[in-house]
Amino acid sequence: MIVAELFDVGESRMVAWARRPHAAALVAALADPDRGWDAIVIGEYERTFYGSQYAAMAPLFEHYGVQLWMPETGGRVDYTSEHDEKTMTVLGLSSKREITRTSIRVRTAMAVQTREQGRYLGGRPPYGYRLADAGPHPNKAHAAWERRAHRLDPDPATAPVVRWMFAHRLAGHSVARIARALNEAGVPSPSAADPGRNPHRAGTSWTLGTVTTILSNSRYTGRQVWNRQRTDTELADPGNVTLGHRSVQRWNLPDGWVISDRPAHPALVSEPDFIAAQDVNAARRPAPQGGPVLRRYLLAGLLSCGVCGRRMESAWSNGRPAYRCRHGRSSAMAPDPARPKNTYVREDKILPHLPALHLLLTTPAVRARRRTRSGTDVRPAATTQDVIGYLREHEITLTWDPAAATVRARAPETAKTVTATTR
Repeated sequence: MIVAELFDVGESRMVAWARRPHAAALVAALADPDRGWDAIVIGEYERTFYGSQYAAMAPLFEHYGVQLWMPETGGRVDYTSEHDEKTMTVLGLSSKREITRTSIRVRTAMAVQTREQGRYLGGRPPYGYRLADAGPHPNKAHAAWERRAHRLDPDPATAPVVRWMFAHRLAGHSVARIARALNEAGVPSPSAADPGRNPHRAGTSWTLGTVTTILSNSRYTGRQVWNRQRTDTELADPGNVTLGHRSVQRWNLPDGWVISDRPAHPALVSEPDFIAAQDVNAARRPAPQGGPVLRRYLLAGLLSCGVCGRRMESAWSNGRPAYRCRHGRSSAMAPDPARPKNTYVREDKILPHLPALHLLLTTPAVRARRRTRSGTDVRPAATTQDVIGYLREHEITLTWDPAAATVRARAPETAKTVTATTR
């Protein structure tokens, strides 16, 4: 008698059982002696056991006395049978092979459709465009299901903003100046202009990253672009490989992009102007003298601002590592006269005082001091690297007070606070 039917709709077979909602519920019910069932019947092994998932689940089924039935094994799976174990291993590898082959076929087809046909392949339209109907779907099967193709058309409300951004960039304006002007004019940002397609973004103002992304998007030249991002897989938890893999999106380098051979939609900027805008961006980068400079920040993530409490950000200053706090302001915002001035501190101003801070933090209130015959303390001083390692291990944050020129450290374990003056 069938007592329950479970379907994990919309879940990839690559996801481990423990991370599929219905499969996880089934696993949780195994330990319940009153669960009301003693066997599991699998309809499609491809959707159930991917790769080595059977090897991870079979010991659980056997331990709790639950039978497993599958058409591919002719009925009940014998957990002790070497033949059935080999069969299930082959079926898992076959499921994995099907995913790989399908991925290759789909990606190859999408690359050809983009390069040769300039077809719009889905996703959110770029800011400045909207989706328009392009007639019946070119695939006859999809057309029979009354699915329609789409193309990109300029959005009357946002396309002029994109043209204005490129015009001002070509006039030599910085990205920060463009973002600040858009915010001051009250122009809705991409996430505010189309909240329905951007539910994961709550930003209502323009940022430097938003402006940079638009100015570097070659789809505004009228050509279709695909594969700017790829989906990789990595272990969901390296400490527990049975949880399987999770999908991670990463940016591809430009040489991996697929660009249509001819224009596919109306352009918002000409190709020469787009290339010129990228040259403006490149010209603003300082040319390295005598090879690239390795920028290393020893105190990154360890400093907080004594004025506003925010974590200070790394900033290269006159060829040396430094740290700054802009008290929540960015270059895309209009200046606020009431805001405190930016806080700056060079790294070499703090490093010499770290051994003293470490000594104060680790010295008990009363301790027996080891002295030589001459009376000097023989306790060895910690090196700068040792102190930084100690701070990170114990999650101790340094607070920089610009007015008093002091560095304060507080040990969470002992609630002990020590201060060093850098004057």
